[in-house]
Amino acid sequence: MKILVIGAKGFFGKNLVENLKTVRDGKNRTRPDLHIEQIYEYDLDSTWEQLEQYCTDCDFVFNLTGVDCPQKTPELEPDDFEFACKLIETLKKHHNTCPIMVSSSVYTLLGRYNNACGQPENAGEKLFFDYAQESGVRVLVYRFPNLVGKWVRPNDNSVVGTFCHHIANDLPITVKDPNEELELLFIDDLIHEMFDALEGKEHHCTFDGTTTVLDKNGAYCIVPTTHKVTLGYVAECLYQFHDHPQTLLLPSIPNGSFEKKLYSMYVSYLPKSKIAFDLEMNCDDRGSFTEILKTLDHGQFSVNISKPGVTKGQHWHNSKWEFFVVVSGHGLIQERKTGTDEVIEFEVSGEHLKAVYMLPGYTHNIRNLSDTENLVTLMWANEIFDSNHPDTFHGEV
Repeated sequence: MKILVIGAKGFFGKNLVENLKTVRDGKNRTRPDLHIEQIYEYDLDSTWEQLEQYCTDCDFVFNLTGVDCPQKTPELEPDDFEFACKLIETLKKHHNTCPIMVSSSVYTLLGRYNNACGQPENAGEKLFFDYAQESGVRVLVYRFPNLVGKWVRPNDNSVVGTFCHHIANDLPITVKDPNEELELLFIDDLIHEMFDALEGKEHHCTFDGTTTVLDKNGAYCIVPTTHKVTLGYVAECLYQFHDHPQTLLLPSIPNGSFEKKLYSMYVSYLPKSKIAFDLEMNCDDRGSFTEILKTLDHGQFSVNISKPGVTKGQHWHNSKWEFFVVVSGHGLIQERKTGTDEVIEFEVSGEHLKAVYMLPGYTHNIRNLSDTENLVTLMWANEIFDSNHPDTFHGEV
């Protein structure tokens, strides 16, 4: 398959092209039925001659010229309509009836940006619908809400991109109305739908002016996964992400959640000075203990370094339990159920990684058996340490 991407250097286009390349180059094997031979990239610096060449043998066209509609000015819009006419004319000239995906905006129906956006977009959509009706070409017209994700330009037409950039760089932001609701479409969800479209599995919909409904017979297409959130909540999340190097606390980010996607977007804006940060090591003559990561609902991670011959631990917990994984060195883990004499032992080594449960109600320790090497242990506890309720009691194994 040979694919033409019009608007290849924009936010949407760049993400699409780079992901198409992963399939073309065999790096992405999640789409075994999709075979990409060539990707034609067309943008503002391309020529009509190149468009002519690309339209001769492309098998699918992504026309992304309408995706940034809200930032357009009236004097630029006729150029997009003129280009759409030229594209259709060129495809007709070469008798190329390949499918065309057309990017549009939900704002054409919501009445926002009226003459500055709505009317030209509607005219462009009609142009492609008419072309589909007269030629039988498969035309997929998508209407997008606010597009967000990595590589969105700050201080452009994305308030979320601007907030990510400013907060990551310790710049102030202005939240004019924290209760304003945004509908956000993350770029990775959009790219997934574009691959579906290439495979003929696009999602169709109908729109009654207020509600979009999935409908296999609908004239328009839609990305089924979007997120509706308030502007205030976006800012609140971003400030939590910003504070992570100090608090080590990650909010709940379940798979597919808005928070998880926003966090991925946020970290893509980190300046070089913030990509790496120091951790606080609690050191003494036995070695060190360093907290690495804390979560609201999945406990915390730490790393423990024990010097040669040192034994650490010698305590038990009521409900807290842990995993110990020695990643370097040679050690011995001992556990004894409180009130009994039986001791269970596990010899551990960085040469053969093994996870060992520290059981509730069992006093436990970890001993460095080496005379020369440090013992390095990755530790996970099922809850964040609370100094007011430590649930930790001394007890020799």
